[in-house]
Amino acid sequence: MTRTDTTAASDEPESIVEAALPESSQMLPPETPPVQVATASTPDPVPNGAKEAVTSIEILDECLVADICIDRYLWALYQRTPKEDTIKVHERRKVTVKKKGKTKTVTKSFTKLVDEDFTWKDPKAAEKAGMTMMDYVIGGMDRSFKLKLFRMLRAAEEAGLSPGITSAFRDDYRQSIASGLKAATNRSYHGGSFRGGYGHGLAADVVSVKGTTRARRWIFTESLWKWIDAHGKEFGIGRPYLDRDPPHLAPIDGKEYAAHHRGTKARHAASDMRKHNRLAVRDDHSAAKRPRTARSSKVRTI
Repeated sequence: MTRTDTTAASDEPESIVEAALPESSQMLPPETPPVQVATASTPDPVPNGAKEAVTSIEILDECLVADICIDRYLWALYQRTPKEDTIKVHERRKVTVKKKGKTKTVTKSFTKLVDEDFTWKDPKAAEKAGMTMMDYVIGGMDRSFKLKLFRMLRAAEEAGLSPGITSAFRDDYRQSIASGLKAATNRSYHGGSFRGGYGHGLAADVVSVKGTTRARRWIFTESLWKWIDAHGKEFGIGRPYLDRDPPHLAPIDGKEYAAHHRGTKARHAASDMRKHNRLAVRDDHSAAKRPRTARSSKVRTI
């Protein structure tokens, strides 16, 4: 598979960085030594020579308030993650059918699942925007959301779930070349212009990179999503669409989560209720039939 990005050498993660913070309340003391972020050991995307146990990305506690450290940590998770998906492709084909004894050719629609490698999309969008990959993908996210995401993914890492980021900020152009289930080009909470654009991205797609095959990574990814459902709210993060768009994360105090999570839960509840009612009706019909059969059998015997 192609590498995750085409970042220039000057954009590669460095092991020592100076923490420069925009807010005085978060400034590190003058005597504080440079903050160390262990991103240099981040492995290449998993498919090429993948290992079952993914190398952890560690970070020192002194770095927890530094914006640059948070960006580099999230960037390391993005770098190590394969950009792969399965999408539905619709196509129309001519087929021969027989109807009323006559053979004729008709056009039918077919849907098939196709594996897609979307590694190229973010680099193309970053180039179009005139930015480095890190500045585009991570820098475009909302600052408070990045902090929540950082804390949650760090906890997931410590839990052995090996989280990875497949998608973070997206501008209108990047959204326009996205595939599958997606919002309108300018309305994506990933950073569409209608939502505020660059610096206001409030969504990220997350999977697990643990596993030597895509099938194995899918198993660990589902475990990661379940962990997020159970613990994400502790960090202010949730999955607004659940199984409709499982990798998609958003802040639980944001408009997207409020607008969609409740509706998703309601749809699930309604679906469960309809299923329960169908089973109940089926059981009632079965119960009603059995006594009648028994009585008629007894009458015939008499």
